[in-house]
Parts: sequence; C-alpha cells; structure tokens
Amino acid sequence: MRIFVCIKQVPDSAQIRVHPVTNTIMRQGVPTIINPYDLFGLEEALRLRDRFGGEVTVLSMGPPMASESLRKALGYGADRGLLLTDRFFAGSDTLATSYALSRLIEKAAEEQGMPHIVFCGKQTIDGDTAQVGPGIAQRLGLSQLTYVSAIDAVDPEQGTITVRRRADHGVQVLSSRLPAMITMLEGSNQIRRGTQNDVLRAARSDITQWNAAGVGIEDLSLCGLRGSPTVVKRVFAPSVRSEKATIISSESGVAATASALIEAILERKPALETDLLEQASGY
Repeated sequence: MRIFVCIKQVPDSAQIRVHPVTNTIMRQGVPTIINPYDLFGLEEALRLRDRFGGEVTVLSMGPPMASESLRKALGYGADRGLLLTDRFFAGSDTLATSYALSRLIEKAAEEQGMPHIVFCGKQTIDGDTAQVGPGIAQRLGLSQLTYVSAIDAVDPEQGTITVRRRADHGVQVLSSRLPAMITMLEGSNQIRRGTQNDVLRAARSDITQWNAAGVGIEDLSLCGLRGSPTVVKRVFAPSVRSEKATIISSESGVAATASALIEAILERKPALETDLLEQASGY
C-alpha cells in the first residue's frame, strides 16, 4: 500500500507564553515537536504497511527546520520524508495550507503513484481547527473519514476500508472506497519506539525539499497571508477568576445533594426558575 501521512511541526504547548503587551504567542526559545495528534495517524500508517507491505511517506509544510520533525518520523519507521518550504507560505491559514499540501501530495504522487490512504491527526495543538485534513480531501477528491478511532478492515485489492469514528451520540461504523483521507482520533493507538536501524537510517536519510514552484504552484496569491482569508485579531491569556468554587454535599444521600445543588443554582440565577416553568408549561 502507498500511504502518505501529513505531519506538522508545532511549538510545545506546555511551554508557550503570551506576550503581556502585544498579546501574541512568544515562540522564541520554545522547543518544537511533532503535532501529537499526527503521531496517531503515523502509527496507524505503519501498522497498515507492516500488514500489507508498501511504503509510508511523511509530508509536511513549514520552514526548513521542519525537516527535524520529518527525520523524527523516519526514526519511528516511516520510509521517506518530503518537505514543502517556501517563504511564500508564511502566515498560511487552513485554506492556504490545505491547498499547498494538496499540491505537495500531487507532486509526490507523480513519482510514487496516488496514495491509497492519506493520514492526518484530527487537529493540531496550535490551531485546533480540524480543517486541514478535510480541506485536502476536498481538493483531491478523496473520501473523508474524520475522527476515526479504529480501522476494522482494509481490502487493498477491492479498494475498500471499514472504520469506527466518534460521533455526537456514540460510535459510527463506516465503509468507504479508497483512496481516502483519514484523520485519527487521540488515544486510538500508541506510537511505537523506532528500532535502532530506523534511527540510524533516519540520521543518514535526505529529506526531499520542494518550494512553491517545485510543486507547480504558479498563483502565489493562493498561498501565505494573501491566500488566507482568516485573520487572527488577538491572542490572549484568559484572566484568572477570583471567584472560588462552592462545594455542595449532603450526608443524607444523592437526592438531598441534588436538591441542595438545585436550590443553590436557583438562588444565584433566580430568572432560571421562571424560564424553566415557562418551558414546562409549553409541553
């Protein structure tokens, strides 16, 4: 199977700080990591390769230093890494990013063939939009399988796949045709430890790099800030709440505790009782 995995190098969210004056994220001195959600997609791709054979190619868009994350992915066991890097991509939102990555996938497919599956994490920890994977699928005409928690069956010869995905009110079991875009849910697996041979191979491997022209992007107005209709007005740290939590409990049991809780809520929100009574009278 030909499997592509899109990963992103992101700042370690545990060490991000917000500038007190400009209210922007301070990235200087903050270490970078592979987006944690992407590792679930990478592990699933490696499992399918181990089962059916083929290759796993990891792709990313970012500055030249993003090659470090691609090399890390090779250390986990991926076969090759591709980086799309160009100053024209700076400031890309999800629309511009999905466009650029779709062109990177098309460029890679010219050499390797169209992938059977493209994996992404469900979202990134620095953007939290969950839009890039579906955006790539839309541009490439791939089936979309999002928030996938498990892959139940794959038949490369018949070109079918069956997955379980998280839904609002439970779990859905879906069957689809390949090729498909799959965004993996957190906790769906655990990334393996790369073998010594994988780590040594990653250290020796070259990360193929392409710029915008290299993947056939001619209209640069679709990239970077010019191709990004989303504007982030301000990033800020939430203010500390001075109000303390109130503990409500009763030795008389659960029913008494629930009654005490309702009384406390209605005492703080007197209009709520009137609203509830009006709604109840409508039934």
